[in-house]
Amino acid sequence: MFLRGLIFLLLLNPIQAQVLSSGKPEDVGMSSERLARLDEVIEASIAQEETPGAVVLVARQGRIVYRKALGHRALVPRQEAMTLDTLFDVASLTKVIATTPSIMILVEEGKVSLTDPVSKYLPSFAQHGKGSITVVQLLTHYSGLRPDLDLDQPWEGYETAIELAFQEKPIAPPGERFIYSDINYIVLAEIVREVSGQYLNEFAAQRIFLPLEMTKTRFLPPPQIHDQIAPTDYRDGRMLRGVVHDQTTARMGGVAGHAGVFSTVEDTAIYAQMILDGGRYNGVRILSPLSVLQMTIPQSPAGATDWRGLGFDIRTPFSGPRGDLFPVGSFGHTGYTGTSLWIDPFSEVFVILFTNRVHSDGGGSVIALRKRVASVVAASVMDLPAVEEYYYHRN
Repeated sequence: MFLRGLIFLLLLNPIQAQVLSSGKPEDVGMSSERLARLDEVIEASIAQEETPGAVVLVARQGRIVYRKALGHRALVPRQEAMTLDTLFDVASLTKVIATTPSIMILVEEGKVSLTDPVSKYLPSFAQHGKGSITVVQLLTHYSGLRPDLDLDQPWEGYETAIELAFQEKPIAPPGERFIYSDINYIVLAEIVREVSGQYLNEFAAQRIFLPLEMTKTRFLPPPQIHDQIAPTDYRDGRMLRGVVHDQTTARMGGVAGHAGVFSTVEDTAIYAQMILDGGRYNGVRILSPLSVLQMTIPQSPAGATDWRGLGFDIRTPFSGPRGDLFPVGSFGHTGYTGTSLWIDPFSEVFVILFTNRVHSDGGGSVIALRKRVASVVAASVMDLPAVEEYYYHRN
């Protein structure tokens, strides 16, 4: 019933390609007065030391209606004001910005099938009872694998991480329950490498970032741009800046399927608009509309209460950035460092909130802030013709 209603709404509101531009909220049916409440919400979070700063971008129907940098991007060794063009370690947003679309491109080319066992592409993965785990189970976190590789023992290198992933034993039968697992996406990135012949950073740059002109988005940012990056916290007595925060990715050399991308809100907005427009942006098609639909509607096993699309979160314990007002059926993802992206196809709104909440001691939390920001943005939407039409037809 949910899926039928979602598709009906999308058909009532057909995809129209948009190139992002700035505009007044009222031009796209939003309230300036209500959006202005974001300033107070974010400044209160900064005052409570939940995060040193934030950059927020809100868009509807291809118009950026709110874009602001608040607070600081660095507190130590010296204070630096947050700026709109600040680069962030987006952490697990890597899963939906790089890894999932890379897999879907290979699916579209007939080189990967979502229902195939992973071992078809990576035969060594089958050991220890993993032979029946499918590609879609990795994408939706229903593989039964545990959350992360062990870090209590010293190891280094991409190949070592892949071998450790192959040695993993499931902690639940495939398809039984939702277990959010970085190992799933480590393995997915290795499928990209095996099938395409390119590491994920190379494939994503060539097939996603460069065509979309996401010029600031990359793995492994060079030292000359580190001063534009929001620092995270200390590792081995050194403040991390331009070096990936996730320890597993760091041990792998900075490139992994679950973390490693650095980006800005502006670049991420291009990606979000591409998703809203069914896989294309500014005349460039990255994905087919049906691929995007598969990424953004529930793909969890029948009867599951935790809903994931392919990559995207829909309704799980991690869905805080949906807030209280965006409907189930909107989708997005979060990053451990304090980043989040949420997209609502019903209202054609997306919200990007980038913080470096782990700076400078790793102790900040923006879980509540994400929810508050989303609720303020959703409350700023003053018209929803597709939803009104949906209820008209229902009644």
